[in-house]
Amino acid sequence: MPFKSIAYASRLYSSEVEAVETQAEDGAVPTTELTNFADLSQLGVHRNLLDAVIKDMRYDTMTPVQSKTINPALKGTDIVAQAKTGTGKTLAFLLPLLQRMIEEDPSLASRRASRSARSDDIRGIVLSPTRELAEQIAEEARRLTKHTGLVVQSAVGGTHKGSMLRQTQRQGCHLLVATPGRLYDLLQDPSSGIEAPNLAAMVLDEADRMLDVGFEKELAEITRCLPSRDEKIRQTMLVSATIPNDVIRLARTMVRADDFEFVQTISENETLTHDRVPQHVVPLSSWNNVFPSILELIDRETAKAAEDRTLPPFKAIVYFNTTSLVELAGELGFQRRRNGQMKIPTFSIQSQLTQGRRTKAAEMFRNARSGVLFSSDVTARGMDFPNVTHVIQVDVPRDRESYIHRLGRTARQNKGGEGWLLLPPTSMGSGRKLLRGLPLQPNTTLESHNAEVEADSLPKYHQEILDIFQDLPKNMLGSAYTSIFGGSTQQRMELVDDLNQWATVGWGWSEPPPVSSSWARNQGLSRSGLNIRDRAPRQDDRSDREARFDRDDRRGPRGLGFRDEERRSSDPFAEMGRQVRRDGFGSGRDRGSRGGRGFNGSRGSRGSREHRGSREFSSW
Repeated sequence: MPFKSIAYASRLYSSEVEAVETQAEDGAVPTTELTNFADLSQLGVHRNLLDAVIKDMRYDTMTPVQSKTINPALKGTDIVAQAKTGTGKTLAFLLPLLQRMIEEDPSLASRRASRSARSDDIRGIVLSPTRELAEQIAEEARRLTKHTGLVVQSAVGGTHKGSMLRQTQRQGCHLLVATPGRLYDLLQDPSSGIEAPNLAAMVLDEADRMLDVGFEKELAEITRCLPSRDEKIRQTMLVSATIPNDVIRLARTMVRADDFEFVQTISENETLTHDRVPQHVVPLSSWNNVFPSILELIDRETAKAAEDRTLPPFKAIVYFNTTSLVELAGELGFQRRRNGQMKIPTFSIQSQLTQGRRTKAAEMFRNARSGVLFSSDVTARGMDFPNVTHVIQVDVPRDRESYIHRLGRTARQNKGGEGWLLLPPTSMGSGRKLLRGLPLQPNTTLESHNAEVEADSLPKYHQEILDIFQDLPKNMLGSAYTSIFGGSTQQRMELVDDLNQWATVGWGWSEPPPVSSSWARNQGLSRSGLNIRDRAPRQDDRSDREARFDRDDRRGPRGLGFRDEERRSSDPFAEMGRQVRRDGFGSGRDRGSRGGRGFNGSRGSRGSREHRGSREFSSW
């Protein structure tokens, strides 16, 4: 069905209750938008796929996102879908993709097809920005293809390439779920045996996040490695939680301009997670109070849930901005468990762990009834951890969207949850500016948040942490110390003094960790209170983005040949951008992440939620 107008399409798909009439290409009588999976048989979805959904997964009714996405996607047009995580979007794009593959080759619906699967005849590709999300998508795809002959393989960074290739060459592959870096590596390696000459469909999930972590060059190279649209028509589905300008520009290169539909699954009047979840901001008097406040909050909330059986078990994710802090927190949790000071299990995930360890930790936390996951941003988007009751964020995140996506790990599937933001003193100003307009409420109920700490008189949690830190490797603590400077741009002299106190009082060290004069010079802190030694061991910390793509996100997308100017008004992609900006809930980084603007990019009128939030957040 040729695309007519983004504005028209968005009107069709923005209501969750209105039935949408679609006209079949052969001129059949229009039918209403279907909302039950069983009814998809009317649109030709194969029984073997529907049996997996209805009988095995026990899904009857589609979520609004699934109904709005599956119906138009089954027509074969390209799709640009704006959809949040936790709304069933994985099934929403997998089902049409698998159906498209079966339509092009009906033999794939039979289990016998698995016997003839080859690695050089891949029919479907799903791209995901993170390893964890790719594995999660692959697992759901395997459940969906249980009654078919479709073979699903995954290819992600951090795993042994040779082992993956041997398995794929032995078992074959019809659907490949991959991270962009690993897929590009496979496609440009002539000895890999990975090819897709008959590619029927491709999905780009979390497209905005792919651009955030620097995959634009790989996406362009992947496109060049695949059959051109003139050689082989394929359906492309691009799914993104936000539609900023760089996603629109990506869509220009990946989506057929004359045959796509924009599916907006976020209702204009929808209450978003970051608006409805209670959020507490804890103003800390020092970095020395960060870990004591975390432990006090964990113990308090765990005890509260144990005493009141009407409350769900305490299950939390604690987010840090650097891998070194995640590593330190993970070791603290492990030692605390071993000492019998904490009863619930703890886990940690960060980009420097092997993929096997990350996958194992994610699966264990996912299945845990109660527990704490210490994490970097690698789990902040797309990951489905059920029944998370608390999201605790330490320090100001790198941008506004990171805060919101982290918070989105709780209150999923209409369940409750709450957010906590622990802000050290040098981060208070940047926190107010970055998160202005969000309903953050000051919370000073934790005794550890402003505890006066002297070396000869430590409160309970400070003493507990000191005892543990004294037994940890010095390079672990030193790396955590230096890593904090990487994300701090304001009050850096004061930060040096605060971290020095943390090291000497909170760790029991006689002096702060040594740093080299070149490191101090690069940080602009040669004349500060740093413990500068020319022969100091190097204590670098890598960003939480994938190590190969450790870049400043503010530089924007590069490598896809994107044009900076907007196309003429008749351009459907430009119209899509105007639509999401007009509705005020679509464009991510285009929204107000700089001072004075709310999340929807508008100033707001007096008395609005925007202004109330600003006053509340500025009151501490």
